[in-house]
Amino acid sequence: MATPRKGGAARPARASKTPAKPAPTPVGKAATSSGSTPWPERVEAFAVCAPGFAPLVAAECDALALPIGEVSAAGVSLALTLPELFRLNCGSRCASRVIVRLASFEARDFATLEKAATKVPWARVVHPGASVRLRVTCKKSRLYHSDAVAERIARGIVGAVTGAQVVGRARDDEDDDESDGPTQLIVVRFDHDRCTISADSSGALLHRRGWRLAVAKAPLRETLAAGMLAALPWNGDVPLVDPFCGSGTIGIEAALRARDIAPGLSRSFAMEQWPDAPSVAYAEERAAARDRVKPSAGVPIVLRDRDAGAIEAARANAIRAGVLDDLVIEQGALSDTDLASVGDRGVLLTNPPYGQRVSGGADLRGLYARLGDVLRAGGRGWRLGMLVPPDRALAGQLRIQLEPALRTANGGLPVELLASVAPKAQSRK
Repeated sequence: MATPRKGGAARPARASKTPAKPAPTPVGKAATSSGSTPWPERVEAFAVCAPGFAPLVAAECDALALPIGEVSAAGVSLALTLPELFRLNCGSRCASRVIVRLASFEARDFATLEKAATKVPWARVVHPGASVRLRVTCKKSRLYHSDAVAERIARGIVGAVTGAQVVGRARDDEDDDESDGPTQLIVVRFDHDRCTISADSSGALLHRRGWRLAVAKAPLRETLAAGMLAALPWNGDVPLVDPFCGSGTIGIEAALRARDIAPGLSRSFAMEQWPDAPSVAYAEERAAARDRVKPSAGVPIVLRDRDAGAIEAARANAIRAGVLDDLVIEQGALSDTDLASVGDRGVLLTNPPYGQRVSGGADLRGLYARLGDVLRAGGRGWRLGMLVPPDRALAGQLRIQLEPALRTANGGLPVELLASVAPKAQSRK
């Protein structure tokens, strides 16, 4: 948050015969047409991410020339201008959402909470007539009843913003869907009697790039696929093959990464609807991201799956993402995958079948053994990355030394990205 200026009141200026030219005002300091409290020059932002993703998000922020604060297990804190906040939302491949702190105070009784709620600058993020949803959590605090806390916060919002409506409680991010419509999410967190109130600047979760409408069985979130690419890492310098491509998420994210296409380039964000949003500055950030786009991926990216429906979904998604020409999408069995025909080195990155939902109870040990054979046949220049549960029973069927490159969760279940350098190629028959 901005700190108060030191010293006493300013000395009155002498009268001038000619009117002075107004000094340029940083974004966030301008007088607001809506009458809302102006933003400070920099806001306290926090990039929320999945378990294990915080170092990846921090690396993204550094690449986006954003000042990084504290890195914790839950995400990355930053002090940003509003245009920088837009840059983070538009450019982050791995963050789930970005929230902005509005207020933080201690409250041990409801009277204190209700009084503090009236002083929160709600009009910065809630325009007249807007719909608001609340997400409230209470931990180790005297005010432990989240519904009662939400009721007091809602009164503060409705009392401060004409026509604003608090329409209910927000779902957890793991249960995210698109049914909530264009509402402003407010996140309220009580921890040891300290209440922190933040506004979501992202809107729909950042994995919603806008291109994945067709899905196959057990689809990956785009942020998880991007995290796999970043953790391995794969930066578009060698070919990539996914023999279990499903709806194409890994390959499409790889093409977007190789071409430096910002993941949020074609979608909108909640912060664009805030009162007095600096829309010109946001447009400049979006234009700068568009100017960085490369004409092609530059390396082969091959997506394969034995299921015709998955191949159809992958093609449809690639068209919407604008990267169809960067991909080779073909139907075929794992055993027919020929890595050597793609190149003498590369990365096989995939989310192979596991669990009852995908396997249907089938014994997958033979499938994993064939995956190891495909990798060895490709040659020693090929590296493997695969997302699997922590149980190494299936991974052991590959007969390849594997090390975890990332530990996270997928659909609430623990998973890890296992990576290796392929062993020396055997003679091919």
